[in-house]
Amino acid sequence: MSDRSPRTARTRAALLAAGFDLLVERPIDAIPIDDLVAKAGVAKGSFFNHFKDKNDFAAAIAKEVRLELEALVAKANETVSDPVERIAGGMRVGLEFAIRQPKRSMALLRSMGTPTMREHPLNDGLRADIEAAASRNLLRPEAERLGVLFWLGLCQVLMQDALVGRIPLSEADRRLSDMLVLGLTGLGVPAKRAAAIANKQSVSSNNAV
Repeated sequence: MSDRSPRTARTRAALLAAGFDLLVERPIDAIPIDDLVAKAGVAKGSFFNHFKDKNDFAAAIAKEVRLELEALVAKANETVSDPVERIAGGMRVGLEFAIRQPKRSMALLRSMGTPTMREHPLNDGLRADIEAAASRNLLRPEAERLGVLFWLGLCQVLMQDALVGRIPLSEADRRLSDMLVLGLTGLGVPAKRAAAIANKQSVSSNNAV
């Protein structure tokens, strides 16, 4: 909305904060708007001043976390030129985020607003890396069309596993390595190279997140 007053910003921030708290407990479909506004301490009408409905609210939650996560991926990959290693680095950052930011990660996964469409702006980085790798014949042909969907699915499953299973850092590297080998070979990377790339990725020794 066009009103950017401090009061408006505070109300929106309170609603989003309430959403993050409640999404730790249950998915967005199980959270009534009455619970959101009560948790935020605002009038029910305020919700509809900021969001069309719960789907719009969930999309705002997901976008906030995805933008944060994508910024971390970009930072982690800023000195990496190999597109396949960049794809692997994105999965590592996602797992680190789930371990170190469980509340925000759970909100992302439970918001049902995570975009999986190849052309969605939030997928620009991953799409660019997959296209770059495909243009160098580093991936199987199907990856250019479905690689974004495939890789996002793997990352989301791995993050969910970390949240539900409470993976300790001591176990995270093995879990990440196994998933990277499975995922990269699925994209068409030769097994030997996939293993070499996976061995370079480490959650337990990285303090970037």
